[in-house]
Amino acid sequence: MTATEKPSVLFVCVHNAGRSQMAAAFLSHLSEGRIEVRSAGSAPADSVNPAAVEAMKEVGIDMSAEIPKVLTTEAVQDSDVVITMGCGDACPFFPGKRYEDWKLEDPAGQGIDGVRPIRDEIRTRIEQLIAELLPAS
Repeated sequence: MTATEKPSVLFVCVHNAGRSQMAAAFLSHLSEGRIEVRSAGSAPADSVNPAAVEAMKEVGIDMSAEIPKVLTTEAVQDSDVVITMGCGDACPFFPGKRYEDWKLEDPAGQGIDGVRPIRDEIRTRIEQLIAELLPAS
């Protein structure tokens, strides 16, 4: 990676409707465009989880326009870091990529009170990821 290239991160969960969408929204917001962000699902849902949208709105991030996207081999190839969230073996593996599996509760079917702690844990992990990918110069 050259100094002019932005690091890129792909978040993957099964439905691309909750965890991966929240993680992508946090990373886009908190990195202020200094990191390229993608998210996808191995079996995308029809829409983003409304409780996840509401939980993010509470912290000033609007992801109401997001739609779940299908995971492609190209998305993995084009990313420096691939973070999975419960998609198991559905994620293609490429040598030379950094892979992390974040064990997070699935917000599917939970109300806003159940989604808030998941959102807050994702934010903490995103802040750590930014610190690793964009060391203070």
